[in-house]
Amino acid sequence: MEKFKIIGGTHLRGKVTVSGSKNAVLPIIAATIIHPAVYKLSNVPEIDDVKIMLKIMRKMGAEIKKVRKNVFEINTKKISSYEPDYKLVRNIRASVLFIGPLLARFGKVKIAQPGGCFIGSRPLTTHFTAFEKLGVSIEEEGGYYILSAKRMKTNKKVVLGEISVTATENILMAASKINFTKIRLAASEPHVEDLCNFLIKIGVTIEGINTHNLKVYGNRNFKSYIEHRIIPDQIEAGTLAIAAAVSRGNVEINDFISDHNDILLNKFEEIGINFEARDKKLFIKPSTVLKAVNIRTDIYPGFPTDLQAPMAVLLTQAEGTSEINETMFESRFGYMQELKKMGADVVISGVHHALVTGSVPLYGTKISSFDLRAGATLIIASLIAEGESEIDNIHLIDRGYENIEKKLNSLGAKIERVIH
Repeated sequence: MEKFKIIGGTHLRGKVTVSGSKNAVLPIIAATIIHPAVYKLSNVPEIDDVKIMLKIMRKMGAEIKKVRKNVFEINTKKISSYEPDYKLVRNIRASVLFIGPLLARFGKVKIAQPGGCFIGSRPLTTHFTAFEKLGVSIEEEGGYYILSAKRMKTNKKVVLGEISVTATENILMAASKINFTKIRLAASEPHVEDLCNFLIKIGVTIEGINTHNLKVYGNRNFKSYIEHRIIPDQIEAGTLAIAAAVSRGNVEINDFISDHNDILLNKFEEIGINFEARDKKLFIKPSTVLKAVNIRTDIYPGFPTDLQAPMAVLLTQAEGTSEINETMFESRFGYMQELKKMGADVVISGVHHALVTGSVPLYGTKISSFDLRAGATLIIASLIAEGESEIDNIHLIDRGYENIEKKLNSLGAKIERVIH
């Protein structure tokens, strides 16, 4: 097992570049199954979730070559299996994204219940109800879901039961070979847009991108070679911005897409963060007095649930009491018990509501990550804490952040990865 040792009290300074988007690359990797061809993907973050997805692809018959750092070539011509590896699927929530493309290619799928971080209930009801509207039959047998459709229905309107990112992506991919499908209550996150742009490159026509109403005109005459560059990671960009701001740093963040983080920058203005956004860059400058604000997570373009935890660290340094309403998941406040160990004044008043009062000093101690975003949060807290902190379960952080300690160390942080 590995852990981080972090010596706090650092003001971050320098330049850093945002990696490719975890949430964009995972569905796009799965989407290469739809049509047997060669796909060259660049700006691929080399994180654990990507490694697991590629392992699953290889086991199904894909040929994958690393061209150079962050660039991979995926040849899906020899994929013959519609059953992703059981153990690997159980290790990653994103494996649910194989259902849509496997249905599109083979008309059937046998897949285990996907795994991943425990941040609350994430049932597949929305996915399955939508697939049934396309004529897919679904059975549960021996720990597997078995989905099949000899020919999916065309000219169908699929109204999702909720605005779900992965359900939207799954139906988009499943519909890629159907003449026409209308998707209502579709998600509109930047990574959904990136998947849409990838599908357009392979030959699908999609209307209504960036809205909750998509029209998909499928195709069966796809291209044989496709190149695509993954967009920068919206959540990593926000995490780095929060780390720079809370450390009273002076940092230039490259590949920061302001349009993807409008609500975060609005909150920065309310809090009193000194920043400037221009030309795909964000400049964080030292700030003085920070003010308390209220945070309410919501579907995009609302405040992202994945930045709620990192934002709480910033609020511990703001004058007054801030209110956090977590509307998406019921187990997202686990990290607050760890912040309490560090001296934070936080009160959890329900599974969806918490109060953070500042400004208070944080102190280094032994803490543990409970999920991916909580891990990044504890790194940020340790950067500003007095003394040394130790963070366990950092394998969860490696699932979604590429070389996070190297990036922060390049800005002056003192983070060491050790084996224990």
